[in-house]
Amino acid sequence: MKAVVQLVNNAKVSVEDRITGKIDSGFVVLLGVTHDDTEADAQYVVNKLVHLRIFADENGKMNHSLKDVNGNVLSISQFTLFADTRKGRRPSFVQAAKPDQALELYNYFNQQIEEQGIRVETGEFGEMMDVQLTNQGPVTIILDSNEK
Repeated sequence: MKAVVQLVNNAKVSVEDRITGKIDSGFVVLLGVTHDDTEADAQYVVNKLVHLRIFADENGKMNHSLKDVNGNVLSISQFTLFADTRKGRRPSFVQAAKPDQALELYNYFNQQIEEQGIRVETGEFGEMMDVQLTNQGPVTIILDSNEK
């Protein structure tokens, strides 16, 4: 499981001009699921995510976590994080999980974040989405459950 985490001042996602998720300060998380991911992988990424100390403290140092600042998460499913571009010019997505498995783990991931007391907004799984954000820093971190 891979998560691209962006620290944002605000963000929103829309499908066909309809806003499906909107947050103020927090993280935009682009989440990719591969075919051998499990709930344990999701839990690993959630644990890292909610305790990741990348919010500035009173001295401007990255010292506070999402939980510390009562931040929110805008979670977007993104199978393209598992693109294989080694051959040719068209990416292969065979490493991405099948939609039913990916949706189940995506929902589990979001539920686990909410159980940590953090509000989660989402896009719509499997739909073309427009994501708008104001990146803070910019700060972008990649979390990968294969690094546990």
